[in-house]
Amino acid sequence: MKEAAKDVKNQILQTVATLITTAFGLIAALAWNETIKAIIIQYFQAGSGITGLLVYAIIVTIIAVIATILIARAIVPKPTVQKVRIVE
Repeated sequence: MKEAAKDVKNQILQTVATLITTAFGLIAALAWNETIKAIIIQYFQAGSGITGLLVYAIIVTIIAVIATILIARAIVPKPTVQKVRIVE
């Protein structure tokens, strides 16, 4: 009984930690969203029109693809090589 209660408590703590981390990620994403929009408006006069939205979408897509590739490379562990000795 105590073991089951401890497991539930650990799951709750992990879920809360995940939610908090995700919330901070969302806040950071929204901050970058506003920053990129401001940069586009500053350098492209049609920042609020279709051209500005298209440029914004392309820039965000490129950043997302590059970030995804970099994160995937960092997370995937390198295959371990085992030394094999042949004994006769």
